[in-house]
Amino acid sequence: MTFDQALQAARERLAATSATAALDAEVLLLALSGKSRAWLYGFGDTELDSTLAARFDEWIERRAAGEPVAYLLGMREFFGLPLEVSPVTLIPRPDTELLVEQALALASAEPAKALDLGTGSGAIALAFASQRPDWQVIGSDRVAEAVALAQRNAERLGLGNTRWLHSRWFDHRELAPHSFALILSNPPYIAEHDRHLEQGDVRFEPRSALVAGSDGLDDIREIIVASPDYLVPGGWLLLEHGYDQASAVRQLMERQGFARVASARDLGGHERVTFGQQATAPGTH
Repeated sequence: MTFDQALQAARERLAATSATAALDAEVLLLALSGKSRAWLYGFGDTELDSTLAARFDEWIERRAAGEPVAYLLGMREFFGLPLEVSPVTLIPRPDTELLVEQALALASAEPAKALDLGTGSGAIALAFASQRPDWQVIGSDRVAEAVALAQRNAERLGLGNTRWLHSRWFDHRELAPHSFALILSNPPYIAEHDRHLEQGDVRFEPRSALVAGSDGLDDIREIIVASPDYLVPGGWLLLEHGYDQASAVRQLMERQGFARVASARDLGGHERVTFGQQATAPGTH
């Protein structure tokens, strides 16, 4: 079987389960073979060796069963950074880049500290740290394997202005009160009975990183209530949330005393990130 024939068979196999069957097949074959797209277009009539063909078949079967391409490859790009990913964390998504963009827009010109809660692969923390090397960025996660993964990503990318803590939200003793100019998070925000949990890539992602109570807002509520104790006066809290949760999140922030509360829209036009400023002095909220 040639490369071209293998690709055609893979496209047909994936057509029923993936909306990006052709792209999936090509990305997986190129990753396994180490070939470039240009090589494939010029030499697609080259025969696959049996080992490569067997490995490609295995990956196509796993993809046909719904396993995300990012988990098969073990890598995903986010904000221009190549990141190692694994099933212990969420797969970084393009829409989450909006959270980083908003944080960069709100960040002061002077060096300060930022905290990424539930950091997973470290995507948000690393993207911000790469753009603001003068800031110190801490990423925390309650899953120890995720903390180790984020640390590996930071070391591979050479981003020494980051630190990583094993912590559930603010539980770690090294998270000092009133010390962060920015707190960012893409926390779990899906309701526990949401039908989307049985569709697409999320079927393979950790439920603990997706589900937050009956309305999806349990963790967001907890973060909003606790954040004022860790923000400096004038600091900002930024949260990613579901496409239909912006109004509820704004109300929660305003109720907690945040000022200048607003939401930003993602690539699909949905209000996906909400942010507010700590308007009170320490101990007065």
